[in-house]
Parts: sequence; structure tokens; C-alpha cells
Amino acid sequence: MKIGKTNKLKIVRATDNGFYLEDEDNNEVLLPNAYITDEMKIDDEIEVFVYKDSEDRIVATTEKPYVQLEEFAWLQVKEVNDFGAFIDWGLRKDLLVPFAEQNEKMKEGNWYLIFLLKDEETERLIGSAKVNEFVFFDDIDVELGDEVDLLLYEMTDLGMNAVVNSLYRGLIFESDIHKSIQPGEKIKGYVKQVREDGKIDIVLEPLGYKNTIDKNCEVILSAISENSGLLNLSDRSTPEEISKMLGISKKAFKKGLGKLYKEKQVEITPEGIKLL
Repeated sequence: MKIGKTNKLKIVRATDNGFYLEDEDNNEVLLPNAYITDEMKIDDEIEVFVYKDSEDRIVATTEKPYVQLEEFAWLQVKEVNDFGAFIDWGLRKDLLVPFAEQNEKMKEGNWYLIFLLKDEETERLIGSAKVNEFVFFDDIDVELGDEVDLLLYEMTDLGMNAVVNSLYRGLIFESDIHKSIQPGEKIKGYVKQVREDGKIDIVLEPLGYKNTIDKNCEVILSAISENSGLLNLSDRSTPEEISKMLGISKKAFKKGLGKLYKEKQVEITPEGIKLL
């Protein structure tokens, strides 16, 4: 049973307080009466969100939160008190963002990009506005021209900041913004550049696909020429072999090779790639 996630659980017994639900490992959780409907009955499997309440009890709800564990969402502050900011995240019990997890003191009514995490000491779910602590700046698994999912969250002097594929930090430069966009929007974008510091430059229109592929083709053709007309690589070669020999990813290699093959510029043989 995963706290902070939607779980599919079986109704196993009824009590005065509600139904008890069970997972495949026989772990139980209470679904309070407030969430029980007339259609529910013993042995039914239902989807519920599991979390810890204010008394550290694991409970289930049929309400659907706007964000789940280790995800980002654009959420609004309902109240600020001595404990921190309380966020509307779709459940009756608001989500706490402690002051330690705020970049600046949050204000009631304002919207913020929030990451949902589990407090290590209490295992309660809390929110954090410290975006840079929860995105990756290495092992970036996107490349030039790729279509990506964006969650926009902050307009700066440089442009609009965005979370890319829920994993990375991206920037759409102001000079590349040619339509109205707002923080909180979920839109598609395209990778313009992956920087050495792990940040990603994004544009809103597709890059010239042909230009991207042609660059990969040029790299492959040049390598074949430098190796006496035979390149000892194939689509079964490892990413490490391709990167070492060509300096491009396996994905880029396969796209370029596919184009060259369709245009009958190369032949794929057991020995490798030959020019035609």
C-alpha cells in the first residue's frame, strides 16, 4: 500500500466507522463513512487515495487530489498561520507547506508550484515550493527537437520557467514566446538546447525536424567516410558504443540511420553500415 498514491484495494469488512480495505499483502486501511456510497459492497475493488491524517492514522479517501507523491502541481494557498501555508489540493484536509519548505512567505490566495513529498519523520504528506531540490540537473533524457510536457510556473526577466516532463527545469526565453502563456498552464514544448548545467532551453513550436535529422545524417556519413566506407555500428549497438564513436545518442543515431536507409544512401550489412 503506497501512501501518497492512488491504490486499488478490496473492501474486506464493514465497521461502525467505515469500510476496511485490504491490499495484496493483507495491509488494511480505513475508508471512513463519509466516502462510502450505496453501490459499494464487500469484495468490491475500488480506487482510493491513501494518506496520513492529523492524528498519524493511515486513511483512505475516494476524493481525487490534484497532485500525488513526488509530483508537481500548481496550487492555491487557502490559509497561512503559525504552522505554515495550507494549500487546496483537492481533499477536505488541506496540504501543509511548512515555512522551511517555502522560498518566501506564502500569501493567502496566491498560487504556487508545489511538489508533494513525504516527511521523513512523521510520514505525513507535505508540500514544498523549493523546485530546484526536486528536479534533476544530470542524466537528462531529452535531446534537441524532442517534444516535452511543460508545467509553467514563473515569469522572470529572462522568460517563463517550466518543469519539463515532471523531472527537469526548463526556460522559455522571452524572445521565443510568441503567444499568451500563464503560470500554471500545462502545454507542450520542444527542446532547443540542453545546457551543461542541466537546465533546458525550450521553444513552443517544433524545431525543423528535417534540420535535426540532417545533422545526425551528416555525422553518420562523415564517420563512414573516415572509416574507409564501413562503419562498424548497427541499431543493436549500445548507447555507449554509439556515443564513443559518433558523439550522439542512440536515439539520434537511429533516426539518422533510418533516414539514410530510406533514401538509399547506405546499406546495412552484418559487418556494419556501408555507403551505396
